[in-house]
Amino acid sequence: MENVFKKLSTISIKDKVEKKGKLDYLSWANAWALLKQNYPTAQRIVYEDPATGLNYFTDGKTCYVKIGIVVNELEHIDYLPIMDFRNAAIVVDKVTMFDVNKTIQRSTVKAIGLHGLGLSLWIGEDIKEAPPLKTASKKPGLLLNDVNYKKIVNYIEENKELDRNLILNNVLKKYTVESQLLKRLKDV
Repeated sequence: MENVFKKLSTISIKDKVEKKGKLDYLSWANAWALLKQNYPTAQRIVYEDPATGLNYFTDGKTCYVKIGIVVNELEHIDYLPIMDFRNAAIVVDKVTMFDVNKTIQRSTVKAIGLHGLGLSLWIGEDIKEAPPLKTASKKPGLLLNDVNYKKIVNYIEENKELDRNLILNNVLKKYTVESQLLKRLKDV
């Protein structure tokens, strides 16, 4: 059986990546074109809320979309909040169909990414930059040649099957870590 992820993750998207503010993104049209060039039978499913028949869901406060991408009978689903230009969730009574449409397209790209194409765009998105050191910080700082740093590196190396982001979030709860050192830990 063909490894779809392996094939799609090797496709270069460098010439397709665009900047929007400080963020890199892959347009839905480019992602869809690259996917269909390699898997012409790939399908997108835009899920509808059975209670409302609308192509988005709500918790009564904010909204989200649910998008599935099917490649060779394997579906990956992405859930994405409906957000404004600052990536902040929009309250339900302010959501427009334009916002829903934009979110469906963004979620389409992310669901394609779960199959491997362009996934590198989201690596580290869930880890925020560590705040600058403050003199009043109660957390100790983590240093490159520190014994604790070496213990953390050993732990990461011995537990490669664990979620790296979870490990790094736990490190950030315990230590103040400068951004350069955090990048080194991500690459362990």
